[in-house]
Amino acid sequence: MTPGFSRLRREDLLKTACEVIAERGFGHTRTLDIARAAGVSQALLFYHFETKDRLFAQAFDYAARQHRDTLEEIERLERPPLDRLRTLLRRCSPNGSPDGWRLWIDAWAEAMRSRDLEEISRSLDEQGRTVLCGIIQDGVDSGDFVCADPDDAAWRIFSLIDGLAIHNNVHPRALSRRRVNHLVRTAAAAELGLSVADL
Repeated sequence: MTPGFSRLRREDLLKTACEVIAERGFGHTRTLDIARAAGVSQALLFYHFETKDRLFAQAFDYAARQHRDTLEEIERLERPPLDRLRTLLRRCSPNGSPDGWRLWIDAWAEAMRSRDLEEISRSLDEQGRTVLCGIIQDGVDSGDFVCADPDDAAWRIFSLIDGLAIHNNVHPRALSRRRVNHLVRTAAAAELGLSVADL
């Protein structure tokens, strides 16, 4: 097996593992479920990942890398702070992909028992807040935003996004997509001295 084929095969297996875990949850997913969904043997899974715990940790790391790439793309945008803020709020919306949010929510719960998942999820959360904090600071420096503490504001905005995402997935009919978007935009506007219409 060539190194290139092996790397691509691992990526395919990790993508499939994420899809199965998002659908069934960490606690109800077996390696057999992932192997069947990927059309491979369990032996091949264990050849690549050795243990179920390692497979799950690497699957979550794979999903986290996709989100990190999104955050880095937003961070590199050469656009005004308000445009970057709008992009970040849209890409991190609680109304985003249900499969993606189910995976994150389940991983947060598992992170209380798994050191690997805790480290990955904490690192990803920190990166998101760092990107948002940088956008806010740029907006303060340019006079577009008014915010006494960008770090505190980033914590509050992301806490609301995460909380609404959990609520949306556990009680999907409790809030409309429009109401969720309004709540996030209203909170971000209040944090940054903007009007809701700005966002």
